[in-house]
This record gives sequence, C-alpha cells and structure tokens, in this order.
Amino acid sequence: MKAWKRRGAIVAGGLVVVSIAAALVLNALNSNIALYVTPSEVAAGKAPQNSAFRIGGMVKDGSLRRDNLTVHFVVTDTVKEIPVSYTGILPDLFKEGKGAVVQGRIGPDGQFAATEVLAKHDENYMPPAAQHAVDQAKRAQGAAQQTAADGASKP
Repeated sequence: MKAWKRRGAIVAGGLVVVSIAAALVLNALNSNIALYVTPSEVAAGKAPQNSAFRIGGMVKDGSLRRDNLTVHFVVTDTVKEIPVSYTGILPDLFKEGKGAVVQGRIGPDGQFAATEVLAKHDENYMPPAAQHAVDQAKRAQGAAQQTAADGASKP
C-alpha cells in the first residue's frame, strides 16, 4: 500500500472514531438534560411529555401534607398551581411560602411526581428563571385586574 493511501485510511478511521465518540457524548447529554418549566407553562401544555423536567416556584401556604414518607404540596407561580407528590426526605430548608425547584414527570392525572426536590439556600435567593416567571405572572395579574377595573368604571 502506498504511503498516501495509508495516510488517507488513517485519517478516515480517525474521523469515524471521532464521529462515534461525539455521537455518544451528545446522546448522553441529551438523555440527562432537564428543562426548566414554570407552573403556568405546564398548565398551558408546554411541558415536555414523557421526559423529566423541572418546575420552579413557591410552595403554596397550607398545601404541605405528609403521608408517611410521601409528601404532597403545591408549587405556584402566583397564577397557576401544580400539585406535586414526592417520596423521600425533604431538604431542611424546604418550607411553605418559600421557593423550591422540583424535578420529575407530570402524570396523566396532572399530578407532578417528583424525583428530586431542591430548596433555596438563603432567604433572598430564587433561581433567575423562577424569579422572572413570578414577576411575569404578577405583571399579567396586575394587567388583568387593571383591565377589569377599567371595564367596571365605564358606564
């Protein structure tokens, strides 16, 4: 075999190996990704179906209910609410009225089955995406109230 043919075969083999390695890495990353979705987006049907994702928001006051190791609570962005069930031990900082991010899947009954619960680590912290969603929800709620007030004041 001539030298240029041998070099060409080595380069082609190297490209095949690199391509296979890249495909395996991308497949592994794709299967481990968890998208972040707000409760309003879940209610609107924008949540991924048949794959894990994260919901972030506030734990609704008065919604925490314990049943042995299973905990039921509601996550809200002040506009929409998503019921969540989680079996396991909750983080120490998990409380009603505080921010939380839960990872899992939405069931056919609309109940979110969480596999992981994360609580905020300090009283002033909220994930930026969750803070943005809460701010948007408050603005939308304020705009709706203003529109209703404007409509009620007109004869």
